[in-house]
Amino acid sequence: MRRVYLLSDPDDLALVRQTLAGQSEAFGSLVSRYQKVMYTVALRMLGNPADAQDATQDAFVKAYQNLASFNSSHRFYSWMYRILVNECLNVGRDRRPEDGLDGDEEADGTPFDTALASERREQIQLALLRLTPEYRMVVVLRHFAGQSYGEIAEALSIPEKTVKSRLFSARQRLGELLLGWKESTKEEDL
Repeated sequence: MRRVYLLSDPDDLALVRQTLAGQSEAFGSLVSRYQKVMYTVALRMLGNPADAQDATQDAFVKAYQNLASFNSSHRFYSWMYRILVNECLNVGRDRRPEDGLDGDEEADGTPFDTALASERREQIQLALLRLTPEYRMVVVLRHFAGQSYGEIAEALSIPEKTVKSRLFSARQRLGELLLGWKESTKEEDL
């Protein structure tokens, strides 16, 4: 799992203050800092590169337009994730992707290995898209964006216990979809 390391909150807050003071290039620094991770989240949420790019761009535009409403007691990237997730839900509502994922890392080795890795990524993406948006969000934020339970809770405005519960249920569902597996919860099966 790739871990996303973000710069410190004071740096973000300084850039937000500079942007609000009229230095629009400071917002460009925020975009540069978070664009890749936001796009990755959008791609995993939507499964379509063009839709992911649109959702990411629209999320940054909305963040810029509503920057005055940003509460500096929260993390900027959590606020930004929330905007992005809402954009993804708007784009993805009642649709399924037509294209697979592009731009993922290629497998090292033979053409067979590359094809196998590509097929595996496609199966995972299709399984992710079969999850409810609530489950998909926690999986993407935890496993593809590398966020902690607390960071996910803040980004989604839900309690940390809810994050853990949704993540457990989402993993169970992914196991069923990908492997036909389900963990037994009955005592007699233990």
